[in-house]
Amino acid sequence: MTVLTSPDGTTIAYTRSGDGPPLILVDGAMCYRGAGPMDAMAALMQDAFTVYTYDRRGRGASADTLPYAVEREVEDLAALVEVAGGEAGVYAMSSGGALALATAAATPGIARLALYEPPYTAEAGLQDRADQYTTELTDALGENRRGDAVAAFMSYVGVPAPVVAGLRAQPGWERFEAIAPTLAYDNALMGGSRIPRALTASIGVPGLVVTGGASPEFLQNAGSAVADALPAGAHATLAGQTHDLDASALAPVLREFFLH
Repeated sequence: MTVLTSPDGTTIAYTRSGDGPPLILVDGAMCYRGAGPMDAMAALMQDAFTVYTYDRRGRGASADTLPYAVEREVEDLAALVEVAGGEAGVYAMSSGGALALATAAATPGIARLALYEPPYTAEAGLQDRADQYTTELTDALGENRRGDAVAAFMSYVGVPAPVVAGLRAQPGWERFEAIAPTLAYDNALMGGSRIPRALTASIGVPGLVVTGGASPEFLQNAGSAVADALPAGAHATLAGQTHDLDASALAPVLREFFLH
């Protein structure tokens, strides 16, 4: 593990592995090194790339500096791009895609951008649920009810209530509560879950948005819409995959995109 210091003084922990063109992997909500999908993806990509995984601020071994601002987290990712040599490909998962898009719009260092199922809402009818989640999350965190904040997130992403209740009784729940405040960070990045079309229109680098063929229709529609909103965007579907992605199914697609 190595650390960098972001412009606001926050220390960000990262791991470098492999050899080749630099590729940075960006986690979504509730995930960090050792607790999410990116370690598996890094293992599959490090034979062809110099792969960087990192703990977003407030998670894992990274520090945090309050108050949170989207711009500060953009600076974290931009600082890691500089560590990687000033230019890198970026692959981001789920709500990490919102961070990757914001960073690509703010810095020229991202040469290519791949996203897996950024959870925006392309349908107007889904916005009410996103707004309700924002209210539930804000109230829970404001009252320091971290467990309720995590439960609200899990419910929002479709985890059945009995499963959430079972998870709350398990020892690992404390790990979720420890990083519960970062749920507000992802929610701020998502901006209410509407596709940020003005922002995406400013991103000229090649972009690939991938969705799972077995994922909910709203995620597939959102992925296609985000790809359409990128001037150099393309959309691909992985048959049989859901939001709980098998890294081995996506790795060949990412290799093709980042190496050609």
